[in-house]
Amino acid sequence: MEQEFKQGYWMHRILSNLNRLDVDRLDDADRERVETARDPLKGVSLLTRPGDGAGADAHADS
Repeated sequence: MEQEFKQGYWMHRILSNLNRLDVDRLDDADRERVETARDPLKGVSLLTRPGDGAGADAHADS
């Protein structure tokens, strides 16, 4: 579980950093790169599983 937490933390940090960029000051190519990187990260949460396409149940496995 610790590995999943770390991955979620880093995805959150990356998205936060991308959102802080002043895209109005970037050229068109760089603006497109930022949007391309930011869009998939917006739909990711700690409860999303790769290939799942939806959020996973919030139940812990016993």
